[in-house]
Amino acid sequence: MSTLALVSNSWLDETTAKIRSKPVPWEGYQRANLVTPEELTLIKRVDRQPRAKIESILVTEGNVYATLYLTLLKKLVRVDTMQYVLAMIGDALLDHDERIPLFTKGVAHEPDLPYGPLLRALDTQDEFIQLKAAQILTTLLSSEPAPLHTNLVQPFLNSIASLIEGPSSNARDVAVQSLEALLTRPECRKMTWAMPSLLNGLVDILESNPSPQMSYQIAFCFWLLTFEQDIAENINKKYDIITLLTALAQAAVKEKIIRVIIATFRNLVTKAPSANLPAMLVVKLLPFVKNLSTRKWSDEDVVEDVQFLKEELTKNFESLTTYDEYTSELASGHLSWTPVHDSETFWRENATKLNEKDYEQLKILVNLLKTSTDTTVLAVAAHDVGQYVKHYDRGKIPLTELGAKTRVMELMTHENPDVRYHALISVQRLVSHAWVR
Repeated sequence: MSTLALVSNSWLDETTAKIRSKPVPWEGYQRANLVTPEELTLIKRVDRQPRAKIESILVTEGNVYATLYLTLLKKLVRVDTMQYVLAMIGDALLDHDERIPLFTKGVAHEPDLPYGPLLRALDTQDEFIQLKAAQILTTLLSSEPAPLHTNLVQPFLNSIASLIEGPSSNARDVAVQSLEALLTRPECRKMTWAMPSLLNGLVDILESNPSPQMSYQIAFCFWLLTFEQDIAENINKKYDIITLLTALAQAAVKEKIIRVIIATFRNLVTKAPSANLPAMLVVKLLPFVKNLSTRKWSDEDVVEDVQFLKEELTKNFESLTTYDEYTSELASGHLSWTPVHDSETFWRENATKLNEKDYEQLKILVNLLKTSTDTTVLAVAAHDVGQYVKHYDRGKIPLTELGAKTRVMELMTHENPDVRYHALISVQRLVSHAWVR
């Protein structure tokens, strides 16, 4: 596969073909001293010529044209000229990976080349220029043998984040593919991890019911990210990806989507079991994995990964206490009517544990009560506040200080009857219990 094909988009291909055949007034630009007579001569030899003729010229003069295209891109600012030059660079690289060094090494005498003009092209307002530059940058950067310097990658990642957050589906498509290629490099994974806006952008796309191909590409990005220890330890805590990817895998028809998600979960369990296994319990991953283990798979790696997950989940879930289950559920933010909530024994034995580490777990519960819009989460959280104060005499004070009392009183008028009912019970307990210091 051509390295240029790392980023493939039909709109980009169609627009490239249109630009390739569109006349550019090069003679006028030469008269305006925007290009030199020598540059004009070189341009005219390849301008709107058959591909076979251009190829024969590039075979013997590839280095000359690589330098020409990059020099033109550096000094020209008109949209039509930038579009044309980028299209010609793309054509030169298409199916010719051996020409990549002509662009990356053949211009060593110019410190700003090849990347300076391409990075600046990302900042233009023209979508074709942005996306074609992103495609070419991805091709060139992916071929670099040494770790990439921050001053090259960071501006590119900033542009990728903007494209992902923007309204254009073509821009999102190209940006995600570019990111996918960059994340094969550890230095790019670390830089991406330091950009919450970029990661939130990926999560937002996954939550908006994207195409199977886009789902696969974003899951692939998460898989690559989880090869880093620090990321594997913290990514679910910050972005709730276990819930997201489990739902995606359960709904997926294509095997490759399930394959990459299961591989991601294997990374999470292998590198950071204590950070990720509890959340996997909450989303009921074990029954799903057991179901996957009964299917026939064309890829042996899937069979191995599913078996590994099944064994690890079984082994670890058997050793979890009910309090571990409860705190896992709190941490996930996805409260549901699991047995612990209604167990008087559980609350009698564990209510005071919510006070440990400066009321860490109680604060998480109250925060869900304040911020969640899910009616089940609100009903369960209101119920748990009542259970906590019922089994811990002094509970009224921290709950009031954290704003829980005010919030459950508000929820007594909620439109959902379950939320109203459990809020009412909690308020009765909060009001009827004596203040004890």
